[in-house]
Amino acid sequence: MTAVPGTWPTSRSRALDWLVHETTGEPFADLVFGEVCRRLVEDGLAIDRATFALRTLHPQFLGGLFLWEPGYEEAAVNLYSHDAMRNQRYLESPVRAIFDGEVAGIRRRLDRPEEEGPNYPIYDDLREAGHVDYVMMAVPCVSGNINAAAFSTRRAGGFTTGELTTIADILPVLGMAVELRSNRRIAKNLLNAYVGSHAGERILAGDIRRGSGETVRAAIWHCDMRGFTLLSESWPRDDVIGCLNAYFDAMASPVLEHGGDILKFLGDGMLAVFPLEEPRACERALQAALEARRAMRAINEARREEQQPEIGFGIVLHAGDVMWGNIGAATRLDFTVIGPAVNVASRLDGLTKELRRDILLSGDFASLCEGARVRLVHVGAYRLRGVEREIDVFGLPEDFGSLPAPRPA
Repeated sequence: MTAVPGTWPTSRSRALDWLVHETTGEPFADLVFGEVCRRLVEDGLAIDRATFALRTLHPQFLGGLFLWEPGYEEAAVNLYSHDAMRNQRYLESPVRAIFDGEVAGIRRRLDRPEEEGPNYPIYDDLREAGHVDYVMMAVPCVSGNINAAAFSTRRAGGFTTGELTTIADILPVLGMAVELRSNRRIAKNLLNAYVGSHAGERILAGDIRRGSGETVRAAIWHCDMRGFTLLSESWPRDDVIGCLNAYFDAMASPVLEHGGDILKFLGDGMLAVFPLEEPRACERALQAALEARRAMRAINEARREEQQPEIGFGIVLHAGDVMWGNIGAATRLDFTVIGPAVNVASRLDGLTKELRRDILLSGDFASLCEGARVRLVHVGAYRLRGVEREIDVFGLPEDFGSLPAPRPA
């Protein structure tokens, strides 16, 4: 029977059949890649090492590399930061040549060192491990990006033409499968980075209509930098950005590490929540505040040594009901929290300046973190603008407050 050009080949591999028909429910690209490699070996291909390099959109990572070898239950995943593009190992790699569009594919017989062409360091590593043949192919994406897949073997004589054809046939479908799953991961990463993990999950789940939301009990974190207006008017732009980034790193890292959800950055301020349905939410929020203060003290100590002005700050912790959902204009929405409790947290922020304290807690919050083993001091009861009732305010006994950043000389 003569095959009609453009039709699905009757001699397709079982790995390709599996990839097309049985991967619908598998959400992870690395697992798909590892299983494809395992099935290619079952089909008789002499693959002793396989990698898939892909680029992504992430604030911290440039991309990732899936690595599979026989015996692996699943592919290993390595993530690479944006600095990796300046790494000499990357600059001298076949991946860079593929990513930059210099070549569409590379074939190198490692048992023939006399062969002409670039001698990438990876070749020496593979030779030492006993590999004799290496091939890397570009995997174009619908987005216009180019990923890259590489395979090597220890079998004497290297890959056969039939094996290379099988690999070339499966890569376009594998590339689409990886891109589809990678795009969802990219969407989740970007939503997590810009709106927070809880809001990101809600948006991906389809909760996108204006006015939709839920009322939840939460610990509310509100912080800001002291003297930011003066700083932004007096300092060079790059110094202001560097100062802000250092401050937000000190604030955000402990919040995330202790299970908080950062909703937004407001100029020099940050709003986060710790849902009270999670165990010890208020204790974790207080611990995050203590760690943020330690981080800021370390930053300010370094700034003093460099004869730089210190960064003042205030952190407020409150607890109450918040409405968490979609708010905004018809075509421009924000997924955030609103409600009287959020207003109280915002108003308490002004007291951190007035009382010159780094950390203040409302009575509502303090009553929920009795297990934190941190002694709290009742600072007083205060009337806040726009709040009908007096708010009991607590602080830490050793907290004498941080100073505003002075005007630079």
